[in-house]
Amino acid sequence: MTSASAGAGRLIDVHTHAAPTPLLTWLAGHGLADMSEVGRDVVRLSPEISGVAEGTPIPLHRSQYDVAHRLADMDRMGVYRQAVSLPPFFTCSGAADPGLVREVVGRGNEVLAAFAGRGEGRLLALGTVPLGIPEGVAEARRCLDELNCAGVAIGSYGAGRDLDDPVHEPLWEFLAERGTFVFLHPNAVSGGARLGSYWLPQLVGYPAETALAVSRLVFGGVLERHALTLCLAHGGGCLPALEGRLDLGWRRKDVARTVPLPPSEYLRRLYVDSAIFSPRLLERLIEDFGAGQVLLGTDYPFELADTEPAATLAGLAITPADRERVGSANARRLLGQ
Repeated sequence: MTSASAGAGRLIDVHTHAAPTPLLTWLAGHGLADMSEVGRDVVRLSPEISGVAEGTPIPLHRSQYDVAHRLADMDRMGVYRQAVSLPPFFTCSGAADPGLVREVVGRGNEVLAAFAGRGEGRLLALGTVPLGIPEGVAEARRCLDELNCAGVAIGSYGAGRDLDDPVHEPLWEFLAERGTFVFLHPNAVSGGARLGSYWLPQLVGYPAETALAVSRLVFGGVLERHALTLCLAHGGGCLPALEGRLDLGWRRKDVARTVPLPPSEYLRRLYVDSAIFSPRLLERLIEDFGAGQVLLGTDYPFELADTEPAATLAGLAITPADRERVGSANARRLLGQ
């Protein structure tokens, strides 16, 4: 497929990442990044930026900074448009200095918007909102009103604060009022040294982190107070498997009876992406959430990604109408395309 032959019915991928060169060079110039191995598709970031251990090699595929290479990959994959967000390693989840968070995330959003602007209309920027600090709502407004982002991306944690912390109330109010598409991607993990091997922070920690973060949104009353257009990365992580347990806790544990409805009622208002890498489980996810709540997501261009999304969708035992919803219609509606 070429850019000229792509059309409105082609696939739209809501879960992709980019780390444009101007952000990397700025970080390197401030001693916060080591770019000496970029030629080997690796960058190393300061822990206060990345949230991971010092010296951890972070994958940096060429398409994270080369627009032409990215568009060629999209053609090969059969993807017409991508919603692009900064990788979770650039969200400063481990930073204690609010000024550093504002600077890095703000610069990141500017270069990401410029990167998307060179994408021949096929790249949609999702600006990152810094968490845990009062300035989050101002950056969200700037992303939408000045940088022309199609939506925003948030992590699961920031500045030592969870998503149900009162500091985030103005942000939720703003995003709900604007009907903004919000993509939640985990940017921290619990578990400490037990996740120190086998790439377990991403394999296990991220899915568990999503479940933890969204459970706090539920029991903290955030989803009761605010009608957020919230899409969860990695098919919601572990959250779908915990639905029954959360409901049981809500019914039987007084301390968990914090909202008027069972947790499952709030979970089914959310959207999830398809990046779970199992056709059988994806079919179950679509059955449980409904095809209108599932959006195509690949996690491109990381190694843990669906590199053949068209084939994935084609192989699912779902109706053509549901395949269209998951592949593009839901994203077009939520992203205003």
